[in-house]
Amino acid sequence: MLKYDHGHVIGLKDGILLMYVSFTKKSNMKTGLVLSGGGFRGIAHIGVIKALEEHDIYPDYIAGTSAGAIVGALYAGGCGWEEILDFLKTVQIFSFSNYASKKPGFVDPEKFYDRFLKFFPKDDFGSLKTPLYIATTNILDGSLKVFHRGELIRPILASAAFPGLFAPVKIEKDYYVDGGILNNFPSDLIKMYCDKIIGVYVNPYEKVKIDGLKHSYSVLERAFKIMMAKESLAKFQDCDFVINPKELSNYSTFALKDVDAIFNFGYQATVKELRNTDLKKSESELKVQLETMKGAPIAAREGE
Repeated sequence: MLKYDHGHVIGLKDGILLMYVSFTKKSNMKTGLVLSGGGFRGIAHIGVIKALEEHDIYPDYIAGTSAGAIVGALYAGGCGWEEILDFLKTVQIFSFSNYASKKPGFVDPEKFYDRFLKFFPKDDFGSLKTPLYIATTNILDGSLKVFHRGELIRPILASAAFPGLFAPVKIEKDYYVDGGILNNFPSDLIKMYCDKIIGVYVNPYEKVKIDGLKHSYSVLERAFKIMMAKESLAKFQDCDFVINPKELSNYSTFALKDVDAIFNFGYQATVKELRNTDLKKSESELKVQLETMKGAPIAAREGE
């Protein structure tokens, strides 16, 4: 086990990275949900959400990168886990109609704009039910760009634009790609607002054998995982526990198969952890939060 000077203790059990810490009950406790990138492994995020809801745990803040930005945005917009799962099952990413013409990539993220517009008819962060922070990478100057206000759909598309495969997304005068390049586990974007944070990391990092690197794409994906791992793992200490299903190591970033299995890995890992964790709010706090989620969007509540 690893110990930190602020009292957290980290352990590994059943593929779940745990952090145990004593909490003092207090009113208006704020819970954050951090969703990492990971391509189609991000389907596991939806399973996590289902398990959390079954235990009456709903986030007050959400931060997401790449696949986590997609799931996080849909959830923040009021979609249930079933609707999110159905949407991701039906999206045909590699359809010829999504081909990027005269752009540096094979797939044009802009082709998915109308699909997301059905969920976000008012294309603005202020239309969401839950505050959302999205990490992207400015491909021109190499800086991290965090989107929290204003236009919503293109930041979602940009955060999930895996470089080389997806063309960069233009937002105002700049071009953005996958936020996972610089911040694949964006706990730092919401930790100042939260009393407790639940992290979901869908990029299991462990030693592999050379037989598993048979293709150039496998090597590229492995290099991408290594690049993200150090920075991401260091931020696990921001969370009270991190769901990190070990079974996901058997799935590549764009393995368009076994969606239900990936969903269940996230669900089962969360259920196991919640047996020993108390993140529930009081009945009065839960009632207020559910009414807020079903009611007015953020912009209306802020008087904008």
